Amino acid sequence: VPQLGPQLPHRLTQQPWHLLYSTGRDGFSLRTLYRSGARPDSPALLLIRDTEAQAFGAFSSSVIRSSSGFYGTGETFLFSFCPELKVFRWTGKNDFFVKGDVNLLMVGGGSGRFGLWLDGDLHHGGSQPCETFDNDTLSHREEFCIQDLELWGLA
Repeated sequence: VPQLGPQLPHRLTQQPWHLLYSTGRDGFSLRTLYRSGARPDSPALLLIRDTEAQAFGAFSSSVIRSSSGFYGTGETFLFSFCPELKVFRWTGKNDFFVKGDVNLLMVGGGSGRFGLWLDGDLHHGGSQPCETFDNDTLSHREEFCIQDLELWGLA
């Protein structure tokens, strides 16, 4: 979280962040992740470590929630720590920021590809270059197994 501070929107750089959800504490469930969300107007930071010890994730300008359509703003971005911090910001090509239901959470999209997706049991995910962020694959592989996942919100 400290390394990502300078990448966040300026209004959030001095705000305290609070751990809302952790697979180590709360188990592996997308439904539980949705229920643990912060205030409706709070942004969210999703941090993932895969079974190959790669760290990456997403910043969402709004709380991570179940939805029938895409939501969020151009402040949303993807990031990877493989091997150093790389941030992938909105390209302006589309507004496929975040969308989720009980079976799938997606961040970024276009042409049938998602910048980051997680399955409903939070055991598997994937990352592909997508139009929304023009990102690299966030993990070493396009599909990965999740070792740890955390969701942070403003305190």
